[in-house]
Amino acid sequence: MLSQLSRPFDGYAPDEPVPLRGYGAALLVYGVALSLALRVAGRRRPRTRWSDVVLLGVATHKLSRIVSKDFVTAPLRAPFTQRQEAEGAAEVHDEPRGGSLRRSVGYLLTCPYCLGVWISTGLATALLVRPQQTRFFLSMLAADTVSDFLHLGYARSNEHRRRVAAERRLTEEIAAERDAADEVPTGRFSSDEVASAW
Repeated sequence: MLSQLSRPFDGYAPDEPVPLRGYGAALLVYGVALSLALRVAGRRRPRTRWSDVVLLGVATHKLSRIVSKDFVTAPLRAPFTQRQEAEGAAEVHDEPRGGSLRRSVGYLLTCPYCLGVWISTGLATALLVRPQQTRFFLSMLAADTVSDFLHLGYARSNEHRRRVAAERRLTEEIAAERDAADEVPTGRFSSDEVASAW
């Protein structure tokens, strides 16, 4: 009977191991969590403010990056993933591993976009239950996100400054070589020919 139920899914991804059972279990867990969140929302009659939506969006972005990419949160991912490489901006790239359920949790924990749905549901529910404490936590995450973008901007500006300085040094070296070539007659090229080559 179970084999007949799984038969429609057999041809879904024949060349790639997709953990459909794990995804199904994850959808079931999320459905239950969302139902509970909606039940809490129904009792509280929330009023959504735009500032809360923006705060939730920025905090969800940051928390999903922390969970899925940060070095420090590797213990959360380690049972379900394997480290592949370090990425820029103090982030890592992990790959899911294991059987269907384990691999599907690994995919969830390594995908900031996938985690965003789960995290936003949890944060929005927390905002209903404990608004003052949750806004404080959301503000911390939002401030950290702004700080990250400032760090990245500063790093880019330093990189640009270094590149301009390197180009200036190279231009000065080429000019010095040209001047030296003009002073020492080679007998093969005129100084005009050397200058036009540059």
